[in-house]
Amino acid sequence: MTTTAAAGPALRALADRAGIIPEYRDQTGREVRTASDETRVALLAAMGIDASTEERAQRALDRMIEEERAELLEPVRVLALPDAAERIDVAIGAGAGGNGAVEWTLELGEEGGRVHRAEGRGTPGDDGRLHVVLPARPTMGYHQLRATIRTSDGERAAGQSLIVVPPACPSPEEVLKGQRVFGITANLYTVRSARNWGIGDFGDLTALLRWGASVGAAFVGVNPLHALRNSGWDVSPYSPVSRLFRNPIYIDVEAVPGYAQSSAVREIVGSAQFRAELARVRGSDRVDYERVMALKTPVLRALHGAHLRGPRSRNPEWTQWLESGGEALESFATFVALSEHLGRDGDGSGEGSWRDWPEEYRDPRSKAVRRFREQHDEEIDFHRWLQFVIDQQLAAAAKSARDAGMAIGLYQDLAIGTSPNGGDAWTYRELFVDGASIGAPPDPYSATGQNWGLPPIDPRALKRQRYRYWIELIRSSLRHGGALRIDHVMGLFRQFWIPAGKSGSEGAYVRFPSEELLGILALEATRAGALVVGEDLGTVPDDVPPAMRRWRLLSSKVLYFERGEHGSFRPSSSYDENALATANTHDMPTLEGFWRGRDIELRRKVGLIESDQDADNARADREGEKRALLETLTGEGVLPHDVANELARGDASSGARATLRGAVHEFLCRTPSVLVGLSLDDIAGEGEPVNVPGVGHDRFPSWTRRLSMPIEELATNPDVAAALRCSRSGKAEPHR
Repeated sequence: MTTTAAAGPALRALADRAGIIPEYRDQTGREVRTASDETRVALLAAMGIDASTEERAQRALDRMIEEERAELLEPVRVLALPDAAERIDVAIGAGAGGNGAVEWTLELGEEGGRVHRAEGRGTPGDDGRLHVVLPARPTMGYHQLRATIRTSDGERAAGQSLIVVPPACPSPEEVLKGQRVFGITANLYTVRSARNWGIGDFGDLTALLRWGASVGAAFVGVNPLHALRNSGWDVSPYSPVSRLFRNPIYIDVEAVPGYAQSSAVREIVGSAQFRAELARVRGSDRVDYERVMALKTPVLRALHGAHLRGPRSRNPEWTQWLESGGEALESFATFVALSEHLGRDGDGSGEGSWRDWPEEYRDPRSKAVRRFREQHDEEIDFHRWLQFVIDQQLAAAAKSARDAGMAIGLYQDLAIGTSPNGGDAWTYRELFVDGASIGAPPDPYSATGQNWGLPPIDPRALKRQRYRYWIELIRSSLRHGGALRIDHVMGLFRQFWIPAGKSGSEGAYVRFPSEELLGILALEATRAGALVVGEDLGTVPDDVPPAMRRWRLLSSKVLYFERGEHGSFRPSSSYDENALATANTHDMPTLEGFWRGRDIELRRKVGLIESDQDADNARADREGEKRALLETLTGEGVLPHDVANELARGDASSGARATLRGAVHEFLCRTPSVLVGLSLDDIAGEGEPVNVPGVGHDRFPSWTRRLSMPIEELATNPDVAAALRCSRSGKAEPHR
């Protein structure tokens, strides 16, 4: 019998209940219908719901409704203050017990340990649920609620995570005491110094924080520090193997306790081969992740050996780290050890996925994995210890920022997703969807949309898990930081899912529980005393800006996009106050690259611009943009007319271009935006981007470009002094 695709009211009702959105408004405001019946069926299948015929869709819908009706308590409930300070009703699903009287008991276990109990007798309402009042009004935090009902059919009980959250994230007023501040944004891996091992590390981060403080910066923002494979071209910080844990490649090896005293380390680093390889990676213009890790790993293993032999049980920080890491840390360390043991494609021949491992190792809770843990405890402990070292060095960097008087200090970045082949997807298999990828719908930049290759999280599964992954993710991301940037913040409201094997034009948006996710974000940010910035560029749904304002997430304002009629740049006074203002992002050309048209050259070279004529047209458009920028900067009085004339002639000196970059920075600092981020690439005058979106590494080696200038030169280079201009909060311009 041939099975036909479902197409009818049951399918559409089921898809809507599962969160699949049938239409959206594009950047022009035009309504676009995306969710065809074929797309609905495919995305429901990715969620584990069979809707391949209308009859099966109806059965799945009936089952979903019945499961919700029979649920004694929702697995999680998020309540925002001040509403949570009033009378709190609890809806107990007593419908399965019939319509007669029900005896009930509620126990509220507060996060601090107090337990409150209430009991009574009542009759379910028309909705089949018993509505009772919470036995106490909980304060902000994570609490546990347990309900028990007794009917003629017997006794049933269920638990709920009750999360009480503040009404919003910390405000700039609370954190900055009325100041408008600027900071430095840097891609840490690009940083070149005389002492690092071929990649910027936490020692360099500490140096950047101290230098930033010396020039009046309130923060240093960095790329996502999430764990990567550090192998081949799998090095994008926005496609990590884990967002919960960080990349050991950033460890400042020479700062690890015991480095100077270890004879084993001296033997490794003293060899002629090691010194030659270290000189090679230090001198390279590109980060070679594999070679850097090949240098760091044997030294770190030697230092871990000393850690194993030392009095670990008497190190309270180590003990506390293990306890706080819990199951997530154990699972991640096991995943990394298994990856090395089995080989990244299951047979040791190269890169690949845990999905190619022998079946017995694909489940982190299997007997085979438990046996592996027992047999390879020292190896797993090594990867736990690496995360401990990272945490210690980040803590030290954050302390240096506080000691230097920085109002914010370390500003971290959270990627939108994680690799399908990574440890998060292995550990939390019940959350991640296999049959779809996150991406973006078709737009003027991509006629077929974008597929980012990242597995979506099923929002229904996330709620069943009581948002534990999200809580751990935000808590980890805010650790030691005074601010957090959330990449593609629209993903907290909806995500564009593309069925496996399909193009972006065949995808659809899936709704997420934004209010609950934002509430948890506000709770963790409040506890950390941190600001939150949402990257809200691109197609922004109508409900996102007001929600961001209500939850006090700062918006992202980028010079390149802040344009008026006929391509003019908007005046500084027009920028949003509650925002982070920057010249560009990691996906855009640097200011030097923009001015010299390097991005156009690259796009033509890699095939994103199809013909020489198209490239000539792009260059002509760029000349108009450059004129518009000069008009704005001279009109605002931040760029001298003689320098503007030199720049307009097209043969400007490096000093004139540095003055241009400084004028852009001073322009941004004149905006009302409470935060301004000055890119280290722009301060140093880099022309090459760190990323060319939409192309593979065979065409451009994204995420590998290093700074041409070592950070030791920042304090004395005259072009840096010309580019680093920012007068904010009545402070003088930075040191020259």
